[in-house]
Amino acid sequence: MKFQPDKNGYYGQFGGAFIPELLHPNVKELEDNYIQIIESETFQKEYTDLLKHYVGRPSPLYLAKRLSEKYGATIYLKREDLNHTGAHKVNNTIGQILIAKHLGKTKIIAETGAGQHGVATATVCALMGLECVVFMGETDIKRQAPNVARMKMLGAKVIPATSGSKTLKDATNEAIRYWIQHPDTYYLIGSVVGPHPYPDMVARLQAVISEEMKKQLKEQTGNENPDMIIACVGGGSNAAGAFYHYLEEEQVALIAVEAAGLGVDSGESAATSQLGEVGVIHGSKTILMQDAYGQIVEPYSISAGLDYPGVGPLHAFLHETKRATFMNATDSEALEAAFELTKTEGIIPALESAHALAVLPKLSLKENQTIVINLSGRGDKDLETYSKHLER
Repeated sequence: MKFQPDKNGYYGQFGGAFIPELLHPNVKELEDNYIQIIESETFQKEYTDLLKHYVGRPSPLYLAKRLSEKYGATIYLKREDLNHTGAHKVNNTIGQILIAKHLGKTKIIAETGAGQHGVATATVCALMGLECVVFMGETDIKRQAPNVARMKMLGAKVIPATSGSKTLKDATNEAIRYWIQHPDTYYLIGSVVGPHPYPDMVARLQAVISEEMKKQLKEQTGNENPDMIIACVGGGSNAAGAFYHYLEEEQVALIAVEAAGLGVDSGESAATSQLGEVGVIHGSKTILMQDAYGQIVEPYSISAGLDYPGVGPLHAFLHETKRATFMNATDSEALEAAFELTKTEGIIPALESAHALAVLPKLSLKENQTIVINLSGRGDKDLETYSKHLER
């Protein structure tokens, strides 16, 4: 399969496992066991049972009638915002916590940006009675206070990352440092990033999104393939899940939307595919924002979940092969799209998801087209930001 990683975890030239020697046993243990665990009858039974009865899956595929009327196409929203914990992140944390238990792990660490992955990790650790430590950038702790409170209420220890831009990249750095010092822990990565096998494992766990999408589209339209799927991309787990079962369906257009921040050329952006070059970050060879000396360029976005300086290796490969079209949306475009969805459909999206919605005016949509937008999360966590722009 063209868009699956090879045995060394490479999608074309992207991927691999660039890790310190001390972490090799941890990553090797996971690499040797994850597929066997995921495909086992025991795992599948417990995973699907928890997704149904705990998470609330399948998430609805909602026909957004007023949005469709405005843009002249049939637009569906895949409602990941209705999952328990408020985003797609829980699909992955439920799966990884079961894998960690199969491996006999008792202490879990995680990184988080917008806090949704941190909340989802703290949630499943509480569910399974496991110790949980979450690393979060000091900047993100301030702008995502409700999610920090949720994590603490769920029993997680939240450790601030105080270096660099004090956001997601720095939280990931701190988590990896901690992992090196505490190799007995299980690192529950939140996106399709990091050393192999994490990008593939997270994509497989998030693939439930497109698996459901196919069945729901068939039921509602008679055709399991839409014309276009749109999803926001930071590291890229929600997009990987929404695209997964359509990767080989070349007639389905895949649109990945990055955060342009204050503008792609403003110096305050996170549009990795346009600004990045090939390099290594957090254990994986991919496309990332870096200067002439190979130092990471600090990304920026109004959305805490999208200001990551790289993309997952699968997305780097999709960009290089042109299987996916990479677009971007600025802070102001995302805010405008969020208020538009709220006022036309009565749904408040996460700022991350608003970036996916923001490209609708930039597409030449036709009446006979079916579009699916992956609404990756709900906007509760972003209300403080939205409230500053209510005059819109």
